[in-house]
Amino acid sequence: MTFPTYPRLAVRLLALVALALPLLAADASGAPPITASDAIVNVPRPYDPGPDAYAGALRTSFYLSMRDGVRIAVDLWLPKGLEEGAKLPAILHQTRYWRGAQLRWPASLFFDSPGERAESFVRQGYAWLSVDARGSGASFGTRPYPWSPDETRDGAQIVDWIIAQSWSNGTVGAFGTSYDGTTAEFLAVNQHPAVRAVAPRFSLFDAWADIAFPGGLRLASFAKQWGLFNGALDRNEVPPHLAEMLGWRRFMVLGVRPVDGPEGEALLQEALKDHVDNWDVAELAANSTYRDDGTEANTADDFSPFAFAKQLDGSGTPIYGWSGWFDGGYAHAAIKRHLTLTNPENRLILGPWDHGARFQVKSAVGVPTEFDHRGQLLKFFDRYLKQEQTGLVNDAPVHYYTMVEGRWKAASAWPPPSDPLRLYFAADGKLSPNAPQARSAADRHTVDPNHRTGTRARWDSLMGYDVAYAERAAADATLLTYDSPPLDRDVEVTGHPVVTLYVASSADDGAFLAYLEDVAPDGSVTYVTEGVLRALHRKLATTPAPYRQLVPYRTLRRTDGRPLRPGEVAELVFDLLPTSYLFREGHSIRIALAGADTDHFSQVPEGAPPTWEVSRSRAHPSHVMLPVAPKEPGAP
Repeated sequence: MTFPTYPRLAVRLLALVALALPLLAADASGAPPITASDAIVNVPRPYDPGPDAYAGALRTSFYLSMRDGVRIAVDLWLPKGLEEGAKLPAILHQTRYWRGAQLRWPASLFFDSPGERAESFVRQGYAWLSVDARGSGASFGTRPYPWSPDETRDGAQIVDWIIAQSWSNGTVGAFGTSYDGTTAEFLAVNQHPAVRAVAPRFSLFDAWADIAFPGGLRLASFAKQWGLFNGALDRNEVPPHLAEMLGWRRFMVLGVRPVDGPEGEALLQEALKDHVDNWDVAELAANSTYRDDGTEANTADDFSPFAFAKQLDGSGTPIYGWSGWFDGGYAHAAIKRHLTLTNPENRLILGPWDHGARFQVKSAVGVPTEFDHRGQLLKFFDRYLKQEQTGLVNDAPVHYYTMVEGRWKAASAWPPPSDPLRLYFAADGKLSPNAPQARSAADRHTVDPNHRTGTRARWDSLMGYDVAYAERAAADATLLTYDSPPLDRDVEVTGHPVVTLYVASSADDGAFLAYLEDVAPDGSVTYVTEGVLRALHRKLATTPAPYRQLVPYRTLRRTDGRPLRPGEVAELVFDLLPTSYLFREGHSIRIALAGADTDHFSQVPEGAPPTWEVSRSRAHPSHVMLPVAPKEPGAP
């Protein structure tokens, strides 16, 4: 259940050309490469693939018939001037968000491109295939749910077609961002021998926990907008919020591009009739509380990649997981994927990015990305599809970026080494390294049901918006906050912070949100990361998680639901989304507690806001555990 990011729509409408709404060009493939002044030890080394081998890309569009007769719409882009007998590797990009847009005249006379990134691959000697997944775009069929078995098998059949072509060198890679990243990952589930490399970028691993119900709390804003978006696409309309972004430019887009030929438009209208019966995943989210809620046919686990980990490992396909610290909840998804899958050639990169990496985030505000995403992708695919020596084998398997410090770092595994720093909640809103000694101590707090994090938060980036958190001091005034003393040195937090709360609530359920924040000497407050837990789901599992993770695990299933007993102290242990952030000397570390985020999550409980008693006693020492990077040699 992921959402596409968008190209810089104001400048590239016509790249709705490239639309593949999912963004073939979303993460600024035209961004300048890292310069010498940016380069540091362990940075993902820039890759120069050499001059373009071809001058551009030429498209043909057609249907491929699947084993059950369903016709799938395909755009094939081959290099201009391809000589007879030339052999090319192929990149397969399967999308649920239109493989390309049909433009009105006269724009249709001038714009016909697969998008910046795709064209750059074609110029480098690749074939590129953009495909409407069954039940979407110009393809026939119906979508019973995302990444259904039939959708996955379609990928293998398309690969069969690719390697049978005279221009194919017999190797295929898969690429995608968001929904399309998961589609790329599912291609490897087929264990097709021609699929040699897969790059699932900014995508989920566990549909329930990563996006639909983080911490068991429904991400209502996303569910609603994603449902409206898909509904519009299935009616062959520009989705409402995308139309708002485009302004007058939306009138240049007629809908999804039909396949070539005189019958293309008529066939598109027939295909759209099939889409009326597509299943609404947003409706499932709206009517669910537990992970095992669903239809008799499936639950969210049935379309989560983690459930296919054995097949993914069995494919032998190297997987390059890619995410950013402000990419919704997907940085943790990428980490779980990397920890769970065992191919030693798998890789992980975590940058200062939002969803799709159109922007890198500085001081909780997005600015145009500086990273050479195109170069890193070519470095990966050239290695496995062209068998070229790109230097990839000499790179560390994990790269991550530490914010504020502005520095790329490398590690042999995730997480990098750290020393746990436990900070206890103390009197007067303080965080202290000393455990409390009082027999009875607590802070009373009534939840502010109107607390907001704004409509440009990490969760909104999933809908294509840039990240822009407001300064947090005013919002924190209605929250329960705890600050450390000013730091006597720089402190790098890299990994998974974990909060332990001992709370007595007046309600039998509740949303508990914890924000890690940076308080500057002038009192300004910057958002760093957050965690969320619905109290109903607080029970920690006694059985192993179905995938590897480094944080407290809960099943989120109905049998483990535990309502609170009003007035009775309950233990809530939950992780904050991973980060790598440098708190500067003189700054303070803050934990802010909220019981609502009306911009994003459903309100729990409904009705009168609950009152909490957050304990900070010897028996119930509420605290946060921060993974602090060791001092570097020579550091003060």
